[in-house]
Amino acid sequence: MTTCTFAGHREVYQPMLDAKIEKAIRELLQTDSEFIFYTGGMGEFDSKCASAVRYAKRQYPHLRIRLALVLPYMSNKLNTEKAYYEYYYDEIIIPEELCGVHYKAAIQKRNRWLVDRADCLIAYLFRDFGGAYETIKYAKKQGKPVINLAEQK
Repeated sequence: MTTCTFAGHREVYQPMLDAKIEKAIRELLQTDSEFIFYTGGMGEFDSKCASAVRYAKRQYPHLRIRLALVLPYMSNKLNTEKAYYEYYYDEIIIPEELCGVHYKAAIQKRNRWLVDRADCLIAYLFRDFGGAYETIKYAKKQGKPVINLAEQK
């Protein structure tokens, strides 16, 4: 099984990014028959990636593809919008390791949790500061392959 996570800035400024995400996922799908894609669900890039995974699930029904939303903490939205989450995600995870972590630190710790469990990252990094930058820096330090779509033409 191959595990992939996404890391990128919340806002997206690159035209044709949807096509780049789909291409990166399509290429990854050539490497195995079972996949889990983790998303943090916290911005436009994560939304585009989740949408591309759902599209891949329809295009490649012979592959076992799962999409998991990994949240840094419990939110009332999980209760009030339960049908939405159950429809769009195969699994919703709130890592046990984040229990009791202050909410301001929980996102960074969740991002490290994602990296630690991933075989590779599909990223959208165009500036050298912020949470996405720190996450990708951590991934590279851990020796994880990072496909940065912001660097691709």
